[in-house]
Amino acid sequence: MILDSLVQAVGNTPLVRLRTIEPPGVEIHAKLEWFNPGGSVKDRAALQIIREALARGDLPGRTLLDSTSGNTGIAYAWIGAALQIPVALVMPSNVSEARKRIARAFGAQVIFSDPMEQSDGAIRLARKLAQEEPSKWFYADQYSNEANPRAHLLGTAEEIWRQTEGRVTHVVLGIGTGGTVMGTGRGLRAKNPDIKVIAVEPAEPMHGLEGLKHMPSSIVPRIYKEEELTQKLAIDTDAGWDMA
Repeated sequence: MILDSLVQAVGNTPLVRLRTIEPPGVEIHAKLEWFNPGGSVKDRAALQIIREALARGDLPGRTLLDSTSGNTGIAYAWIGAALQIPVALVMPSNVSEARKRIARAFGAQVIFSDPMEQSDGAIRLARKLAQEEPSKWFYADQYSNEANPRAHLLGTAEEIWRQTEGRVTHVVLGIGTGGTVMGTGRGLRAKNPDIKVIAVEPAEPMHGLEGLKHMPSSIVPRIYKEEELTQKLAIDTDAGWDMA
């Protein structure tokens, strides 16, 4: 296979069976989203957001701006490099050094927000910049942009259904922007309304699980609809790290 552009390599990631943690009579599969070019599931949402913005004519003459804790920023940065779109990212200054270096290596401008305000501080700063200079910035707003869950409705859910030959009964996803769990859940329930959609979040406001949101203490993303979930689980930070 020869691709015309690296963006065509996003999606169609494999599943791997996790036999060592399966209880009797249950199959557990993990979807390997690090197979995406940017190394995370966020490549899907970033690409869909950019594709829809290009189709509307929102990007020419402006710089794509968004807040991010890291993975979406890396996705914007490499896709922007591939498609020759300028990108600026607002990140808490305490995100990992690796994420800062990778975003800059792809040519993105990095703007730092207060680390104590975590991802919410980055959101507030990005909104302020966009309001002050709307002609300079295209504010992608991954937390409110319906292209985010749509990427998973059209892609992730279809892949899981096809890969499991329709045998999937439960899907468990972390909450960051809410796009992955909302879109994947909707797509799978359109195939089978009995599928259980389970979201996981950090148990504490000050947690060490980068990219995930503790919803009770956060600005709730507009695209996140908790009433669509079957269940939400709070995961202790140490337990999350240990399992990963």
